[in-house]
Amino acid sequence: MSTLPCPICKKPVPPRGENSAFPFCTKRCRAVDLGRWLGEEYRVPDRQADEQEDELPASSHPDRQGGDA
Repeated sequence: MSTLPCPICKKPVPPRGENSAFPFCTKRCRAVDLGRWLGEEYRVPDRQADEQEDELPASSHPDRQGGDA
């Protein structure tokens, strides 16, 4: 089984059974990653407006009758 690189420093990561900081190589790298999330350096992309599947356009809302505004 090959070792994975640490996502922060790229050093080899010991297996999960030997490493409480897995998937990072040390608790320091784990803390650096958490700091990046908290500092908003990582972002989850938002879906584009045309991909919003749970929203209906105002003109096709099921509760509205023709001519209601």
